[in-house]
Amino acid sequence: MTSIDERLVHATAAEYGVPGPVAQELLARSRPCLYLVPYEEVPAGLREDARPAARTGGLPALPDGTDWPEGREPLVLSVDCAALPRDVLDIELPADGHLLFFTEIEYPPESSVVVHVPAGARTTERSAAYEFDGETLQTRVYEPRTLYPVAGLTLHEDWRDAPATSAFLDDGGDDDALDGFEEAVLAGASGGSRPGVCVQIGGFSDPWDMAPDEGDLVLFAQVAGQAVDYGVFTMNLIVGTHEDIARRQYAGLRYEQQC
Repeated sequence: MTSIDERLVHATAAEYGVPGPVAQELLARSRPCLYLVPYEEVPAGLREDARPAARTGGLPALPDGTDWPEGREPLVLSVDCAALPRDVLDIELPADGHLLFFTEIEYPPESSVVVHVPAGARTTERSAAYEFDGETLQTRVYEPRTLYPVAGLTLHEDWRDAPATSAFLDDGGDDDALDGFEEAVLAGASGGSRPGVCVQIGGFSDPWDMAPDEGDLVLFAQVAGQAVDYGVFTMNLIVGTHEDIARRQYAGLRYEQQC
């Protein structure tokens, strides 16, 4: 599945002088994603129909009888699953309800948790204050920011090592043309401009170090620290297997912070 028409990819390749087999390799090594961005970063052509689907920060609304997860990691992201575009991702998210992401973005996380709150559940907003050894403490609460979904396309970091693409470059193919082709495809898949610092659901990771989505592990979510707090310069990656994600077995997810 991709979020851009295959014919358009081949037309873009022809425009940049890139052979058809190279375009096919790009498509074969791509995965769709959803970017979650502030309204002002939604491409102009998509703003009229843009609807909010997520929020960074704030306090969690949890089902009655459910407390803030053990470890008291901050709430960094809430996703309204029903508000996400359907049939975009190649990982299976709940059709409705909310996904709440509790993790540390300033330091390596120790007890991160993803919670699915079912649609229709009675919920109450939880306080950040709590008691520990007779002392009142406060969990970090980030400023809430509303986010909007933008469909996009991501590429495996090694896609240029594919046979036809390697041969194109080895035979004197224009590296700048390949760069232009790649950027045009990625921008086109996102409605004309590719988001920068943001939250990403699904797709290939865009890590600062080694990619954690290798083997059986796929990217569930990627949260740039600056997307939550402008002063935090980290990349926070959450990965799991297709099966665990589809079955909502979020306890099996793995968390990695790069900085």
